[in-house]
Amino acid sequence: MQITPQVGLDRRQFLTASAALVVAASQVKGSSRVFAAETADQVIAGKSPKLIVHNGKIGEIETPIELLRQNEVTPKELLFIRNNQVLPGSMKLAPANQPDWGIDLIGLINAPARVTVAELAQIPQTETECVLQCSGSGRTRYAKTAKVDGVPWGQGAMGNVRFKGVVLSQLLEKLKVTVQPNAKFVAVEGKDVPDKPGAEDFEHSLPLSDALSRTLLVTHMNGEALPLAHGGPVRTITLGYYATMNVKWLSRLRFESEESANYNHVGRYRTPLKPIAPGSAFKTTLTNSEPNWNMRIKSVIFAPLEGEKIAGGREVLVTGVAWNDGQAKLAAVEISIDEGKSWRRAELTHPASPYAWHPFKLKAQLPAGSHSVRSRAVDVLGNSQPLDGGIHWNPAGYIWSGVDEVKFEVT
Repeated sequence: MQITPQVGLDRRQFLTASAALVVAASQVKGSSRVFAAETADQVIAGKSPKLIVHNGKIGEIETPIELLRQNEVTPKELLFIRNNQVLPGSMKLAPANQPDWGIDLIGLINAPARVTVAELAQIPQTETECVLQCSGSGRTRYAKTAKVDGVPWGQGAMGNVRFKGVVLSQLLEKLKVTVQPNAKFVAVEGKDVPDKPGAEDFEHSLPLSDALSRTLLVTHMNGEALPLAHGGPVRTITLGYYATMNVKWLSRLRFESEESANYNHVGRYRTPLKPIAPGSAFKTTLTNSEPNWNMRIKSVIFAPLEGEKIAGGREVLVTGVAWNDGQAKLAAVEISIDEGKSWRRAELTHPASPYAWHPFKLKAQLPAGSHSVRSRAVDVLGNSQPLDGGIHWNPAGYIWSGVDEVKFEVT
């Protein structure tokens, strides 16, 4: 699939879209600027200089929609980056080339075990496409309701990627590792270390049942050895999960009876179990919130672009992609060109992998003037995107999943 824009952004259109991003970003606490002085290729050699650098120190780089929509599978040069910690020497797209890199398995198993990257290569591999999405993607949408903390991500902290690796259950079988009945979670650690003295190391817990069936120990991305900047030589990918749970530079798996008490798992990357008042404070615990595990159903409009001017007298092609956590089939994507008063079903393509992008398109005749287009995805269980995504507002601005909207002009 090659999604081609109808027209490119000229300088005036770019400034209009940029101004909208600045306004939204100003509502994100701690974000005094949107555009960094350095370019993405200066932060990570090989990245496109057209990417948006939010934080060059640890690597927080976003893909503009006009670049993201150009490929069915997002190439490494365009794929977003979001690091919490950085492994020294990893800010590059080169492969790690470390066959002796080891991963330890400990905890509630019959005996501790260790496997190297070279040994992983000898185990049957699984390759699949999936959406890789930061749980903060779309945070600036929340900021329209009330201020939120964190990086002012637009909708470009995501991509559609082809990963190859070993399913965790198959690894355990190969190593003759059995899990004890009281094990309920797998805590995942990487070799990266905190960038601040005294900070807790980054880790996350996964439910054992999901980890066994949906977690891959990944060594390849898009047909190549996994780049260092994306977690090489080996990282976890749990299909259908938000990217924060997919730990880079994998070093250890701990089989445990309880969720991790680590600050990054309890104090961050969680959302309230019940709606809270926008703008209010909220301290997450294991009992009052849920972790950013399964991705919520979502759609993103690729064309028209925000602020785009489209020549009149012809059809406007609305395109985009939809996805969810892969556990229920997507039934439809609906499009509204009258601010939600009515909805039309778009043409939806189902990819081979349920975890991948589902492209959609719809042609609409529009007169000259200002317009908006909205999209919402629906699955076979009836789950859909809320008309007002702000109902899930949370101070950290996690897991935006509201109806997508783009405003543009027909000239």
